[in-house]
Amino acid sequence: MSHPEKWRETCDPFALPYSRFRPLEILGYPHAGNDVFHVLGLYRGAEVRAYIKAARQKGSAIENEVALLKRLDAPLFPKVIDWGFEGTPFSVTLELPGERLSTLLGDNADMASMAYLPRYGRALAALHRMAIPASPVADRRFFHAPDAATLRRMDLVFLQGYFADCPRPTVECFCHGDFHYANLLWRDGEITGILDFELAGLGNRDFDIAWALLLRPGQRFLMTEAEQAAFLDGYAALGDFDLSAVRRCMAQCYVYFLQFSGNDRAYCDYVRGWLEALV
Repeated sequence: MSHPEKWRETCDPFALPYSRFRPLEILGYPHAGNDVFHVLGLYRGAEVRAYIKAARQKGSAIENEVALLKRLDAPLFPKVIDWGFEGTPFSVTLELPGERLSTLLGDNADMASMAYLPRYGRALAALHRMAIPASPVADRRFFHAPDAATLRRMDLVFLQGYFADCPRPTVECFCHGDFHYANLLWRDGEITGILDFELAGLGNRDFDIAWALLLRPGQRFLMTEAEQAAFLDGYAALGDFDLSAVRRCMAQCYVYFLQFSGNDRAYCDYVRGWLEALV
């Protein structure tokens, strides 16, 4: 998978205190909240392609991800080969094969997404069924309905009654915490990798589903009801969900997304239309 050239200042990946891995060359700089480097390096005497992730912000939870990946010992999950938590927490994982769905689908003009989405939903349901010892997920603002002042400021007062009256059932299970298209890899129509477990832990099943269904700026799939239904059909093959709870979680996330998407008129129009149709 190709990645962009350096697009911001980062820590020096060659200065991290490795014990099992030695970086040789930086191949690319993936877009991420933390400092992430696609690298060529030495591990157990052989050259390997790997990803170095170094904490850039408080609450990066790299320790949590390393602990979980050690338990998630299967080909779909990144294999941790080095880590350190003193100073700047970091991890090194071996590269997995595959491409992101956004790369494979392009503009999705022919709705090729419909062939992938049932597998996408089924993969999340399979993850939710795993009995993994884990701590509760850390609280995030997306978990909470926006307050009345936020709705007034954003001209979304019509949602006040919806958030006030909508029930808030919670079914707890092991959740990925950031399950969306950029964290899945595909090859030949099958998922080959599930990435980024920093936010994973015991959490709200229906929020995790909602997070996967959300349309992000620039995303060209999961824009239609048919695509969302295909994802949910795949999920239903292995697990149950509460559609009203999923939609409520999507709605509260979309309100927050609107707050930093003001320059993307097409995206904002889509989200506002979705929210208006909800009520």
